[in-house]
Amino acid sequence: MHEPITCFLPCRKGSVRVPRKNIAPFAQFRHGLIEIKLKQLIETPEIDRIVLSTNDEEILDFAYSLNHPKLATHQRDDALSSSSTSTDELVAHAYSLVDAGHILWTHVTSPFVTSEYYSRIIAQYRAALREGFDSLMTTTPLQGFLWNDNGPINYDRTVEKWPRTQTLDTIHEVNSAAFLAHRDIYSQLNDRIGCRPYLFEMDKLISQDIDWPEDFLSAELFAKSNLVKT
Repeated sequence: MHEPITCFLPCRKGSVRVPRKNIAPFAQFRHGLIEIKLKQLIETPEIDRIVLSTNDEEILDFAYSLNHPKLATHQRDDALSSSSTSTDELVAHAYSLVDAGHILWTHVTSPFVTSEYYSRIIAQYRAALREGFDSLMTTTPLQGFLWNDNGPINYDRTVEKWPRTQTLDTIHEVNSAAFLAHRDIYSQLNDRIGCRPYLFEMDKLISQDIDWPEDFLSAELFAKSNLVKT
């Protein structure tokens, strides 16, 4: 019998870059990103419970209105809801809210990760555990000319100055769409991934993260055009 999977959904009030980002109207959704994400998570059969942690009264009111048995709300202290709150602090917070089983950490700012996609992620996570991995996180593979201040990081210019991009080493960008690990990882490592995470690759459209005004605008255009599902 599978241990339960609890989704931890952190969603703080306010946004410096995009005002009311999490609940402002988005495409055809009156309550925006939070409406989209809760619908997706509720419709994912493998998710047993959803813990929404927020200090936003508007978001809490919307969540209460759904009155869904899978959805639990936690009114987060403002001390854990500022722009300076660290992810490490939220790891401890997630651990305190989930009693047992696996924790799927996701964000409302990934509107194109649908219920079908969460099901795929969970299925791959279970398979990865059987193969010796201890956790999963979603990534966007980058295969281009990637540099830092010291030069290229995924190819050697002494060998070939401009190799074909398809031959370059793939670099994985963590896109924060989903992190999945057992609660024990949180207590033992104080982290949302383990020592050997499986990297679940996603394409750029599906993994789009809304962080800046231009992200919100482009994602809304995609949603309205039906180029990707919400």
